[in-house]
Amino acid sequence: MNGALARFNASTRETALEIAAGFCASERWATTLVDQRPYADEDRVLSAAITAWGDVSDEDRLEAFAAHPLIGDREALRQRFADRARAEQGQVLGASDATLDALAEENRAYLARHGFIFIVCATGKSAEEMLCLLRARIENDRVTEIENASREQGDIMLLRMRQHFDAS
Repeated sequence: MNGALARFNASTRETALEIAAGFCASERWATTLVDQRPYADEDRVLSAAITAWGDVSDEDRLEAFAAHPLIGDREALRQRFADRARAEQGQVLGASDATLDALAEENRAYLARHGFIFIVCATGKSAEEMLCLLRARIENDRVTEIENASREQGDIMLLRMRQHFDAS
């Protein structure tokens, strides 16, 4: 067991909930993950995270989605999510203003259509790739998009967890 997982296991419930919320902002998901401690190893905590994510309601999923910055919203990325946005959307931040404006505009249209922002695991994707993905998904029905966004949120959650637990 690595140091980060040992610290997570030994943390107070409040501290562990704060850590878990950094992986995924669903309160129910974080509570489930924390309440199942201790974990013997990284594979077990990741497995528990996947299971817990599969068990949450759409309301819990929407809570997690709401914690993400709007892809392409430069002001939100600078102010609210600066460090995480640079890590997860680094390629987006280097995109042209026109591409960022298109991403932000189409994400607002996606929000109006589906009731939540476009969720994609941005790591390793260019702004242009994400714009294509957004355009491909915007016409889907809401149920399909909750499923798509849930898969992407799961990928984001696991990526964040791997980075956290591998950082020790």
